[in-house]
Amino acid sequence: MKITVSINLGGYAFNIDEDAYTELKRYLKNLELHFAGEESSSEILSDIETRMAELFRAKLTSYKQVINMDDVHQIISVLGAPEDISDNEGPSAREKFSSPGYHRMYRDTDHRVIGGVCSGLGAYWDVDPVIIRVIFVAFILAGGIGALVYLILYIVIPEAKTTAQKIEMKGAPVNIHNIKESVKKEVETVRKNLKI
Repeated sequence: MKITVSINLGGYAFNIDEDAYTELKRYLKNLELHFAGEESSSEILSDIETRMAELFRAKLTSYKQVINMDDVHQIISVLGAPEDISDNEGPSAREKFSSPGYHRMYRDTDHRVIGGVCSGLGAYWDVDPVIIRVIFVAFILAGGIGALVYLILYIVIPEAKTTAQKIEMKGAPVNIHNIKESVKKEVETVRKNLKI
């Protein structure tokens, strides 16, 4: 018999074994210490917690309702340890040779002109969105089929809302290094738009 603890992680409630809770708490504290000097540390930690919650939710089933130590170790191996990232040395060997992340198509509303379909397709295929926009305009001028296809894609393709979804859209692994870089870019974009 094990003691379980109820926690709130990324806005979701989880039941977790006491030993897994201790390991998770240690990991989150190490992340907090690692990002303490970052200007946007609270946003980075919030996005990491949200990603952890997504991964933990995928582990739960109707038969398995408690997060255990193996689940915590798997999540840590997916996200990486704080010592794996360093701004001075570039990507570590672990990041260079890790398998690419889950690649999913989303609408990229951060770089949209109309609905984000072309910029999302561009991010997914690693192509300049201008090329895709030109193709759609050519099909619209050639008979209007481009507008119909665009409308269908707008309805079918979901919007990339979370940091993890924006990273998945580009096919990169959703780990702490990529989350940190994404949050930094978002903060810089906001700063440029506000001209701070």
